[in-house]
Amino acid sequence: MKIEKILNEKELTVKLEGRLDTTTSPELEMDLKDALTDVTDLVFDFEKLEYISSAGLRVLLATQKVMNKKGSMKVIHVCETIMEIFDVTGFTDILTIE
Repeated sequence: MKIEKILNEKELTVKLEGRLDTTTSPELEMDLKDALTDVTDLVFDFEKLEYISSAGLRVLLATQKVMNKKGSMKVIHVCETIMEIFDVTGFTDILTIE
């Protein structure tokens, strides 16, 4: 998986490419832990994300809890496959998806 971070003042956009699964989610979790220090708005861009596993969902949920205290978090450019996973798991009710 490829992670690209773009910081614009207090807004961080995290672009993910590939698969967010058991193997790659710890890397994302570590990246976010350091990157969210001064961030009030977090945007996940899933345009090139092909798959998300339960481990990836766990990272999103933990990040959402952190951002609820600091500001906002949204997910953009979600493909049909991942949107189905969000629907089945109830994440459409938890996350802001555009």
